[in-house]
Amino acid sequence: MIKTKWDHFYKKTYQQRLDLIAEEVGLSASRLSRLVNDSTVPQNLIENFLTDYPLPAGVVTNLKVNGQEHLVPMVTEEPSVIAAASNGSKLLASGAGIKAEVVSHLIGGQIVIKDFPLAELTQFVDEHRFELFAVANGSHPHILQYGGGAQKVGIRKLDEHFTSVDLAVDPGEAMGANTINTMLEAVAAWLQQKLAVTVTMAILTNFEAERIVQVNGNVPFSALATQSMSGETVAKRIADASRIAQIDHYRAATHNKGIMNGIDAAVIAFGNDWRAVESAAHSYAAKDGHYRGLSQWSISATGLVGHLTIPMPIGYVGGATKVLPLAKINQQIAQVLNVHEEMKVIAAVGLAQNLAALKALVTDGIQKGHMNLQLNSLAMANGATTEELPLVIDRLRKMKQPDSTDVKQILRQLRR
Repeated sequence: MIKTKWDHFYKKTYQQRLDLIAEEVGLSASRLSRLVNDSTVPQNLIENFLTDYPLPAGVVTNLKVNGQEHLVPMVTEEPSVIAAASNGSKLLASGAGIKAEVVSHLIGGQIVIKDFPLAELTQFVDEHRFELFAVANGSHPHILQYGGGAQKVGIRKLDEHFTSVDLAVDPGEAMGANTINTMLEAVAAWLQQKLAVTVTMAILTNFEAERIVQVNGNVPFSALATQSMSGETVAKRIADASRIAQIDHYRAATHNKGIMNGIDAAVIAFGNDWRAVESAAHSYAAKDGHYRGLSQWSISATGLVGHLTIPMPIGYVGGATKVLPLAKINQQIAQVLNVHEEMKVIAAVGLAQNLAALKALVTDGIQKGHMNLQLNSLAMANGATTEELPLVIDRLRKMKQPDSTDVKQILRQLRR
């Protein structure tokens, strides 16, 4: 095998890794100094650690969930996300706020078995269900102290060769990925011993159909009115946009992306795996074979009614929530005390984010507010200082379609 300078890169000291990268790509001393980070937490969290990558963190205001007001930390580089979520939260708070409920809280996984008679496997699992649960729970002895352990098992025939044994587990306050993978491997070994089955794989599923949150909200017509449209008109247009997301996957993809703008930002702030949440959300949106919008908006006698059902595979403890100091601080800021409260608050942010996006889309158009907030990024990316920013933004707002050339010209004029 050919040896390279990158062999056993992870075994090198932090400084050795930095020096090797700098030499390879020609980093200047100033750029190299920007990378230096002596914190031990991130160095031990991932392999081949280079540096922290800071993203802006802010808070959503006005979010009222089950009668309690929350400030929700969010981590995002997108200028309009927090502004929109706060706006949507305020609209929903003008009614009774958001009602949220955790419908179920089970993490799922599967043991895939090849070329074994379905009837024999089904009969065995049915007759030995509680023994199977005991094997699963025994592989992770602490599960019954903080969670409900194994709760359900089922059999699915995938095709003529493969069958899935599906296990569902209550992970308690944890996200539960490591827990259920350990349990699945133990059950797989037990099935091999008992039935001599061929196990192709044993792994969790990110199709989280049994870790579900439902949130609902009402907005009075009066809160939706604009200078040019009545509240009833705006509400009807939002309901129409929602309907289109149910019948057209082109629209549904963007509709759901808007929901996830808020949810991902909150999930990151709480130290959870936003990739798992994304995977769960989008697979759930296609659960009936047609990709649809996750939320639905309709008209009542007094206003606009919103509903969102979404998987929320997060944990309140364990994983990165334990080692990233800001995760615990953000939980305190949000005033969430357990995983169920955190699930509800994050889902509520998704509904508020969705409302704000739809209202902008069917009234002024998505670009007006979006581009106003993008002007800050445009100005800073082209060299505007903190002191110059207000003057630059003021001039950019008077232009029809400002770009980097306009920013540079304004800066030259200001600096004269």
